[in-house]
Amino acid sequence: MGEAVTSPAGQLEHAAVFYAAEDEYLDEVLGFVGAGLDNGDLVFVAVPGPKLGLLREHLNGRAGQVTFADMTQMGANPAWIIPRVRAFLDANPGRPVSYVGEPIWETRSAEELCEATRHEALINLAFAGVPVSILCPYDTTRLDPGVIANAEHTHPVVIREGRPHPSHAYAEAAMFPEDCDQPLPAPPPHATALPYRDGLAQVRAFAGAYARKAGLSSRRAADLVIAVHELAANTLRHTSSDGVLNIWASRGEVVCQVQDTGHVSDPLAGRCRPAPDAAHGHGLWVVHQLCDLVELRTGAGGTTVRLHMRLSS
Repeated sequence: MGEAVTSPAGQLEHAAVFYAAEDEYLDEVLGFVGAGLDNGDLVFVAVPGPKLGLLREHLNGRAGQVTFADMTQMGANPAWIIPRVRAFLDANPGRPVSYVGEPIWETRSAEELCEATRHEALINLAFAGVPVSILCPYDTTRLDPGVIANAEHTHPVVIREGRPHPSHAYAEAAMFPEDCDQPLPAPPPHATALPYRDGLAQVRAFAGAYARKAGLSSRRAADLVIAVHELAANTLRHTSSDGVLNIWASRGEVVCQVQDTGHVSDPLAGRCRPAPDAAHGHGLWVVHQLCDLVELRTGAGGTTVRLHMRLSS
């Protein structure tokens, strides 16, 4: 059984555990879950579906004390994970929580892997000072070495062969690993573009017509139109220059990109539910909730947001 990872009371603990075999996975995860239950913590486990049954089977009658979720659903869009964990914490105020989150698996697309890695970095910001212990398993036999290296960057503690130690690659000054913080590649040559400065009705009609023609269901096309509207409205609200909407079909999905000269200053924008009376933040929250994947890059040169909607959803 792995050694405990300790931090000052009431502080976030965030560790990546690297495993290469099923028995190692069970030893580390069950040891963490058992320690949490023994300490009186609420325990929340979100892992890919097949592993849920494996863990329940080996919990020796304690599975009923654990809240489980299938991460392939809860975290299909990595931006959905922090709000779900936050809701669990808010439903149990004052209670320490032990959370197992496995947001990265081998069949993730390259874009999903990057956004899941950014999610792991944002955990350190979202739950700073919160009494929650988080363990994130990484399968070293199925994941690319670059993914493992990024886990060392995003986790203050890493566990190898049952031994926790501070990660030398973790640096609060560089929130995201370099390869997951590059500008998004340009839209493909076949993308259709619409510059806009006003006329949100035109933006909505443009996105909706393309989405339906590409094969999105009526419901999903409507979701995409709402998301595009929110982004274009932000352009009008927060900038004085044009925005550009690009849309294209690729690998069984419709992709929309909205680009403008604005800047998003909050790294957690869209990943934390805004208060009902908040002046800002509702638009990006809606966008993240409606889309299968959202990629956001922002800087001095402007902001690019790329929305993915699967045709099969």
